[in-house]
Amino acid sequence: MKNRHVISILLENESGALSRVAGLFSARGYNIESLTVAPTEDATLSRMTLVTSGSTEIIEQITKQLNKLVDVVKLVDLSEGPHIERELMLAKVRTTAIGRDEVKRLADIFRGNVIDVTDTSYVVELTGTTSKLDAFIQAIHTENLVEVVRTGPSGIGRGEKGLQL
Repeated sequence: MKNRHVISILLENESGALSRVAGLFSARGYNIESLTVAPTEDATLSRMTLVTSGSTEIIEQITKQLNKLVDVVKLVDLSEGPHIERELMLAKVRTTAIGRDEVKRLADIFRGNVIDVTDTSYVVELTGTTSKLDAFIQAIHTENLVEVVRTGPSGIGRGEKGLQL
């Protein structure tokens, strides 16, 4: 049975680190569903959030292989415990086929913000779970979408503990 896993990785903030992680997946034929990376409060470290799917055995193998990489300082599979996930989406919506008021109303319902307005389109910014963003796309109807950009999920564990050295 394939399960979706959100793996949070603390790695050294240096060139080539991302490439080595991606190479590990590529060499073994594993798929990365989404990947986000940014520096942490410590300038020498970056935090990578990687989403992948696989059986328990495959995920165990992935985490073992990731832990062997020199750049990886620490990692945790957030899916194994309580955690929070959020994704960012920018959606450019054609406002000629449907009314501007309708787009604004849907943005408000989904707690989004209209961040750009032209004569023929709005750009709506939304954050939330993957399912919430998918629901917005269904509500707006794909024929009205000009373009959609999504970050993929970022995640953090709940509670007092954090992914730290």
